[in-house]
Parts: sequence; structure tokens; C-alpha cells
Amino acid sequence: MKYSNVFIESFGYELAPNVVTTTELEEKLSPFFDAMGFGPGQIEALTGIKERRYWDEDHTLGEHAAIAGQRALDEANISPDQIGALVYCGVGQDGFEPATSCSVAEQLNLGENTHIYDVKSACLGVITGIVNVANEIQLGNIKAGLVVSCETARQIVDSTIDEINTHKSLEFYKDTVATMTGGSGAAAVLLTDGTIGNPDNRKHALKGGVVKNAIKHYELCHWGFEKKGMPTDSRIIMRTQAQGVLENGLVLAKKTFEKFKKELNLSPDEPHKFIGHQVGALHHQKFYEALSEDIKKDFCTFPFLGNIGTVSIPITAAIADERGFLNPGDFVAIIGIGSGLNCYILGVEW
Repeated sequence: MKYSNVFIESFGYELAPNVVTTTELEEKLSPFFDAMGFGPGQIEALTGIKERRYWDEDHTLGEHAAIAGQRALDEANISPDQIGALVYCGVGQDGFEPATSCSVAEQLNLGENTHIYDVKSACLGVITGIVNVANEIQLGNIKAGLVVSCETARQIVDSTIDEINTHKSLEFYKDTVATMTGGSGAAAVLLTDGTIGNPDNRKHALKGGVVKNAIKHYELCHWGFEKKGMPTDSRIIMRTQAQGVLENGLVLAKKTFEKFKKELNLSPDEPHKFIGHQVGALHHQKFYEALSEDIKKDFCTFPFLGNIGTVSIPITAAIADERGFLNPGDFVAIIGIGSGLNCYILGVEW
């Protein structure tokens, strides 16, 4: 896929207010740790995550996604009636029906002709939403579209801690420890055709991208009902074969990156920077080893925000831009691997 008139106009995000340290999680896991003879610091050493954030217990995902969306609109000086599409892309939703995007659109006061819908693709939801909106802009159907997401981790982390303490099994811990990386946050990405918005804003040109899948590995990670189907009496669980996800994800990422460089005809020194999905320290290291790229080209947020699922990439890009890591003229690779397995890489001229 290639684009000639699609721009990232602005970002918006909201950090969840409650900081939760990895030390606090380990204290909650003390029954299991004591049974295994584990000392403190195991999870931080494994993941490199010092802390993550949680929302207050009484909240909706839609309200925080709307706050992030409004911040993106304000930054770009674009009015709600100029938005042709709004896409909500979170793994978490406020319910099966209606689409969470509907509540976000209502809070943002979007017009009645706006295309409003949800997209789901595990941790690649926001990238998938960006591609959907970019296609509409490239076709000339809309001039601007807003991609939003919000994720929450408190409920699944707390319930998994209870399970780990009950089972007191090392094998069970291996299938659930990845859940401890989860964080919470909200983010928005505003895309335009470049003809509207704040003329003083630095627009980031979306040049194109590639996608590859390895769907035979779709069972490596599961977050959903413990029972099959949609039973009302089933609890929600998360199980991740972390080593399998890592090993097969790296193979897929390498293939996708090779295709990306060829499709976008990159020079040997490109990409100049990377914005990748934030998982943890081991994944971070192995990922850039697999791509044969300098890890210093990457901006990471996982040590203090954890893995925020779909929000990780846009919130990392926004913070990297704020802190001057991304410079005018940089060719930036936005890259992620989602449970499934799917891999997307987008190229942006900053």
C-alpha cells in the first residue's frame, strides 16, 4: 500500500492517573512467590517494566478515548464537523453493542454523516484503523478521520494474580506472567489529506506500508471467556505462550521488514527511527537483533507505561515527538506484531 496525500496531523493521549509499581504486583503475588521460593524483583528483571498505570475503577473506555480524541482535534484546530470517519480500535470495549465508537462520537459531537465504527486486530488495532482511514482519504472519500483507542489492565491483572496464587504452579505462571505487563491509557491519531487543519502544525506524511500474517499461530495468546462461545456465567481469562509468541513473532517481523524495505524502496540508512509496540525488555532487545537494526533508533515507553495494547504505538509516537526524538525529515517505521499473528509496518516521513 502506498499513499500520496495522507498525513498524520496530530496526536492526543491521556495517561491513566494511578501509578502501580511492579513491586506492588509482586507483593500481591507473595503467596505464589513464597511457595516457589522466589525473591523480590523477578517480574521487573524479566520484563524491564518498573510501573504501569491504571484507570480509576469507575470509568468507561469511551470517555477516555473521547478525551484523547478531543486533544488531537484541538492540537490540529479541526472542528468535529470536518471529521469524515471515526474508528475505535481497542482490544477492550465498553460492551458488545453498541460499538464503542458511537459513544466516543457522541462525546465529540461529530456530524451525522460521519462514518463511525469499531476495528479489532489485537494490539494492531490502531495501525489497522490508520490504514482504514488512510484508504478513505487516499480515495478522496473524506478529508479527515480520527482513530482512537483506550485500554485498561486493572481487571485482568488482578484476576490473573488471584489465579496464580490459587494454582501455585510454575507452569501456570509461565502462561500468565505476560499479563503482568499490562498497562492502561488512551490515544488518538488524527489523519487528513493535508488541506485542512492548523497551517502551523508539522504534518507527517504517511508514505505507505506492508502487512504479513502467520495465522497458524493464532492460538498462542487468548484473552476472553474461559468457556467457549459467549457464556454469561464464564469468567474472563488471559493465557499467553510468551516464548512461542516471541519466537514466531520475530520470524514474521523479519519477513515483513524485508518486504517493507523493498516495497518502499528504502535507502541503506532508512528507517531513521522506529516506533514499535511496547512489550518488555527481552522482546525489545530480540526484536531489533532480528531486524539487524540499531536499538538506539527506537523510542521506548514500556519501563514506565507497560504494555498498553493498541495504545502503545500511538502514545509512544506522541511522547517521542514531544521530546524531540522524532525530527523533521526522519523516515519513521511504525511497527507492531499482534496476536494472530499479524505484522504491520507503516512508513511515515516526519
